[in-house]
Amino acid sequence: MKAVIVSHGQPGDPEPQEQAIRDLAAQVASENPGCPVAGATLAMPGALATAADPDSLIYPMFMAEGWFTGTELPRRLAKVGATGARILRPFGTDPALPPLIVATAHAAAATQGWQPQDTTLLLTAHGSQRSQASFTITSALAAQLAPDFARVVTGFVEQAPFIADAARGLTRAVSLPLFALKADHVLDDLPNALDQAGFTGPRLDPIGLNPQVPRLIADALRAEISNLK
Repeated sequence: MKAVIVSHGQPGDPEPQEQAIRDLAAQVASENPGCPVAGATLAMPGALATAADPDSLIYPMFMAEGWFTGTELPRRLAKVGATGARILRPFGTDPALPPLIVATAHAAAATQGWQPQDTTLLLTAHGSQRSQASFTITSALAAQLAPDFARVVTGFVEQAPFIADAARGLTRAVSLPLFALKADHVLDDLPNALDQAGFTGPRLDPIGLNPQVPRLIADALRAEISNLK
């Protein structure tokens, strides 16, 4: 048995994101998850076929359960002969994620001399005009985190409330992107929207790049392997 961490990747330029997911897989493997770990993006031709087999544990490095995790990923696995692979719930649904977000945002606030009860958390996410999966999980997460901050505000790249509108006028605010990896939305759309809004607070890396994430993924894999015994 081996685990394969799968992300969407960047169709127009697949190599950087393919390398990023492989690097993440190596970091997860160093946390002793109980099996070998590989990484693959859906955008890189042949990557999933090389990495996955029917006995694989598939860890979706996605923020929400939706069309990709529920329909496209199983279809892609079947196409490469890995129909029997076991798909875990995606990264964004891990119960260890909310405490990690709180700790990360509180640490950023502390660097500014802000107390948690005086700090606004701006959660930014992908969103979609076609699916409510990203909106739903982000809104639920915001409600869950609300007691730990003055307030939690959400903004999206592809649906209202858009990031520039959500961020406008915020004071004592920390921006935390709910993205698994650093691709075009995080590199371009997000900073442009924050600049447009005049946002002056700390701008954190995507939660998927947090140094604690490899351990979090390894814990999830270890638990799944234990359940299968």
